[in-house]
Amino acid sequence: MLTSREELDAELGEAARAWLDAALAEAADDAARPPAAADDATRPKTAAGDAARSGAADDASRTAASPYASPSWELRYAAAGRHCGQRHADSVRSLLLVEARAPLASVTRLYDQGTAAERRAVLLTLHLLDLGDTALPLVEDALRANDTRLVAAAVGPYAAEHLAPHAWRHAVLKCLFTEVPVAAVARLADRARGDTELARMLTDFAAERTAAGRPVPEDLRTALALTAPAGHPAPPTAAPAPTEES
Repeated sequence: MLTSREELDAELGEAARAWLDAALAEAADDAARPPAAADDATRPKTAAGDAARSGAADDASRTAASPYASPSWELRYAAAGRHCGQRHADSVRSLLLVEARAPLASVTRLYDQGTAAERRAVLLTLHLLDLGDTALPLVEDALRANDTRLVAAAVGPYAAEHLAPHAWRHAVLKCLFTEVPVAAVARLADRARGDTELARMLTDFAAERTAAGRPVPEDLRTALALTAPAGHPAPPTAAPAPTEES
């Protein structure tokens, strides 16, 4: 769970608070720059750089999208755990992303080049950024991973808002496969209600486990119950696997 700035101020030591103040100021400064100015700040101060800054707007746009043009707050993002502690790193990184009004180029760069913890913070913050559905490739990548921390972060509010039905259903199944609690799936009840295809997929999965003599996870029963239309009973799951005593 992400922590607010006020809560962080109450829990961080003096040095960590000072570091966070400086990091957020850098992020805010970057957000306040026009795109061309933000691009200038990351270009080398050379004759070639001066020529590029005076070039055409389309050339500036291409350079701004370069993965090598990283504002200083992105370096702070990577160092958050070292300065504020691993327990607060997700929250600090999320605050930086929001303060910088991080564009798609930044969140993609931080995700692609980041550690698992840095990737998780990106995923946890996507719904707070003005990205539309453009960051879906990051969610899809996380859902292909076997790192349960990333899977859990990927099925948050951003996925609930933007994942297409087919991909969202498979995200629910991914949680069951990897034993990520379905409580991590944002808006599960809303999106599952009346979803007959999800009900079929869950029923098939339950039947496969039962046929293999494996227990049906309680989370599967929970998700299946949510697929019933309002006012209708939940569809039945497969019978429990027999035990040696039965």
